Formats: sequence, structure tokens, C-alpha cells
Amino acid sequence: MLENNTLVKKLLVSFDELENCIELTKEVLSSKEGVSVDIQTRVNQYTEIVQKQRKLAVELTDFIEKENWQEVGRHVKIINGLSTMIRDDAQSILSQALELPEIEAQELLT
Repeated sequence: MLENNTLVKKLLVSFDELENCIELTKEVLSSKEGVSVDIQTRVNQYTEIVQKQRKLAVELTDFIEKENWQEVGRHVKIINGLSTMIRDDAQSILSQALELPEIEAQELLT
């Protein structure tokens, strides 16, 4: 059970890191002129997605306790997929906003 709690705690820490990434992206975009409303909306939606991930992590805890491994796997895949989508998109947005190569934008977010 301790290992399961550690897994969920690590997920919650990763959500905090993801939220920091989102905030950094918002800060950079707010300092730039001409950022489209679509981009701003997309970045703002990331915060909502992270909240949904937190909800999924709570559900994950329940599935772990019930040893429903199929749902555990499904939830982990959903959570990881959403995190990857946000990080990749944020890197792309920052790369364009700062006129940096993607690798430098990635380093900025880590």
C-alpha cells in the first residue's frame, strides 16, 4: 500500500510541476505582443486539464485499493497522455513566442 501511495504522491508532484510550466508559459505570453486569443485560450485550458488529472489521480487511488488493475492502467495512460500533450504544446508555443529552437524551449520548462 505504501508503494501505491508513493505513486499517487509522485503524480501529484508532477501536476505541481506541470502547473508551474503552464504559469511560465502564461508569463512569457503575457510579455509578448500579438499573441492570438486561440493560443491564450489553449494555455488557459491547460489549468482545467490539470485539475481533471488530479481528479483522475484520486480515482486511481480507489482503483489501486480495489486492485482493479485494468482501470489503474487506463487512468495512468490518460494522465500521462494529457501531461505529454500539455508539455509538448507548451514547448511549441514558447519556442514560437521566444523564437527559440524547440530544445531550448524544452530546457526552459524543465
